[in-house]
Amino acid sequence: MMLVGRTAVVTGASGGLGRAIALALAAEGAKVIAGYARNSEAVEALVKEISDRGGVAFAVKADVSVPVEADALIREALERGGAVDILVNNAGIKRDTLLMRMKEEDWDSVIRTNLTGIFNCTKAATRPMVKARFGRIVNIASVAGLAGNAGQANYSAAKAGVIGFTKAVARELASRGITVNAIAPGAIAAGMVEDLPPEVKEAFINQIPLARLGRPEDVAAAVVFFASEGAQYITGQTLAVDGGMTMQ
Repeated sequence: MMLVGRTAVVTGASGGLGRAIALALAAEGAKVIAGYARNSEAVEALVKEISDRGGVAFAVKADVSVPVEADALIREALERGGAVDILVNNAGIKRDTLLMRMKEEDWDSVIRTNLTGIFNCTKAATRPMVKARFGRIVNIASVAGLAGNAGQANYSAAKAGVIGFTKAVARELASRGITVNAIAPGAIAAGMVEDLPPEVKEAFINQIPLARLGRPEDVAAAVVFFASEGAQYITGQTLAVDGGMTMQ
């Protein structure tokens, strides 16, 4: 197991993607702090599943868009895990609509959670990581941040911001032994994509060279890689896990 002795914070752990990430990190021996904002039932089931498999996990309620709650999440991780070695900024929401119909709150809420939330958690985790001279930060972006997506001006802007944020912070923290990378998932069979009508799913699949939707586990595997020693010489990068959909 590659991550024995490490403590990982995963935000948005109650969703399908966050759950897969938390399970994958725990399977590699990491102690997992599962952050969530609302769905306590789902995250408690996740913690139990990790425990039943012989791992260690704790659920911590925190709205990452609120600075004091993001700070509290990291403090709780330090208390329960003894360190914050790995931070996976996964928490995110969608408020999809065309720009002409988009309300200010649709814009603000997505930016607050998907971009400001990453700022809040990363800022809080930076001090203990710098002190330890070690850290692995993995930000979950999206192919929408690479190519844009109609009806998602707010989401695309936030995820593009995540990619820029990743590069800037990677430059700031590299000398302290901290890597910062991003993953840009494509059409993943979880959450809203899973609930789409069959014909819409088929349209997505027709754009994907590998001819299938991604699985949450595909993204989780990339997170584990970035968190591992095998990625110690990689920082400031964005890896598209999208079946080739956005290849240049």
